[in-house]
Amino acid sequence: MGTRRRRPRVHELAPLLRPKPIVWSSRRRRLDSALTIADLRTVARRRTPRSVFDYTDGAAEGEISLRRARETFDGLTFHPSVLRDVGVVDTSTTILGARSELPFSFAPTGFTRMMQHEGEPAVARVAERAGIPYALSTMGTTSIEEVAAAAPGGRRWFQLYVWKDRSAGEALMRRAAAAGYDALVLTVDVPVAGARLRDVRNGFSLPPALTAKTVLDAAMHPNWWVDLLTTEPLEFASLTSWDGPVAELLNSLFDPTMTLDDLAWVRSAWDGPLIIKGVQTVADAQRVVDAGADAIVLSNHGGRQLDRAPVPLRILPEVRAALGDEAEILLDTGVMSGADIVAALALGADSVMVGRAYLYGLMAGGEEGVQRAVDILGSEVRRTMALLGVGSVAELTPQHVTL
Repeated sequence: MGTRRRRPRVHELAPLLRPKPIVWSSRRRRLDSALTIADLRTVARRRTPRSVFDYTDGAAEGEISLRRARETFDGLTFHPSVLRDVGVVDTSTTILGARSELPFSFAPTGFTRMMQHEGEPAVARVAERAGIPYALSTMGTTSIEEVAAAAPGGRRWFQLYVWKDRSAGEALMRRAAAAGYDALVLTVDVPVAGARLRDVRNGFSLPPALTAKTVLDAAMHPNWWVDLLTTEPLEFASLTSWDGPVAELLNSLFDPTMTLDDLAWVRSAWDGPLIIKGVQTVADAQRVVDAGADAIVLSNHGGRQLDRAPVPLRILPEVRAALGDEAEILLDTGVMSGADIVAALALGADSVMVGRAYLYGLMAGGEEGVQRAVDILGSEVRRTMALLGVGSVAELTPQHVTL
C-alpha cells in the first residue's frame, strides 16, 4: 500500500518559509561563512595582494618544514575515552603563572599593518577580550606604547631579536617594561635570514614598491591599497625606517655571533619571565633552561628559516621527558585548528602559539576576522576535548594521541 498523500496545511508551511536574517555587512557575511581557519585563509588570499599573502603564507626554500609540520598534525590519531562527564569543559590554563582563558597565545608576527591596516592594535584588543597573551614583534608596525594603549588590560609580551647594536635592544626592553609588558620572548633561530623564495619571486619589500606587477595587483585588490594609502605610512615601529628586501634588513640588523653566554646580557636588562623561542633539539632545550629560561618555544619559525628542520610536535614528547617540570614548553608551527592545539597539549606542551591562523583572520576581516579566528579555535578546542572525554586541559595526556 502506497504512502497516503494529503494537501499541506498553511500553518505547517510557515516554519519552512522563514527567511534567514539579512546581514547587511559584507565583512560579517564573509566571516560568518568561514567555518575553519582554512576558510579564513581562502578569504584572505582573495582579498590581499599576492606578495603580502605569500609573505604570511609562505616558508623557506621548498617549504618542506612547514609541509611536514602540517602533515604531522593531519596524520596523528586521537584516542577518545567514552562515558566521561564532559557537561562542562574548561579550556583555561596557566601560562607563565597567570590564567589564560584558552590554552594558546598570539605569536609575534612582523609587518602586521601591511597585512591589514588595523594591524597590531586590532590583534591586541582581541587577545585582551579573549583573555590570552599577545606577543608584539620587534618587527611590528605599531609601537610598544601604542599597543599597550590599545589593550591596557591585556597580557602583553614583547618579542626581541638579538641585534648587533646591543644598546638598541636594551632600549626596547626598557620601553617594554615601562609599558607593562610582562614577559620577553627572545627569538634565537634567526642568525641569518632564511631563503623565502616566494618573497624573492614577488619582489616583496617594505614599504611595497610600485612596479608594473604591483600596479596590476592594485587593480585586483583596490580596498587593500586604499587602506594602505589613506592610513599612517607603513614603517617599523621599533627601529629606523627601511626601504628594501626584508632578508637584507634582517641580515643587516641581527647578530649571527650570539651564543648561550649572551643570555646573561638579556637577563641583566630584563628581570621578568624570559621565553626562548626557536628551540629545535632536546639538547638545546636543556641548555637554555639551565641558562635561566623560564619557558621555551619549540619552533622552527613556522618553516621560515631552515628548511627540513625538525617538526616541533615530533620532538615535543622527548623534550618534555628531558625537562620534566623545569620550564614551561610552548609550541608553534603548522597549527591550523583547535584539534592541533589539543594534540600538542596532550603530548606535553603547556600551551601553544598561533601565528598564521590569526593573520588569516586579520586579512579576511580586520579585528572582526581575528575575533572569528579565536572563536573558531576556541570552539574546536572545546569540542575536541569533549569528544576525547576530558573536562579540563590538565586531564589531557599522551594516551589521548599517537603520532
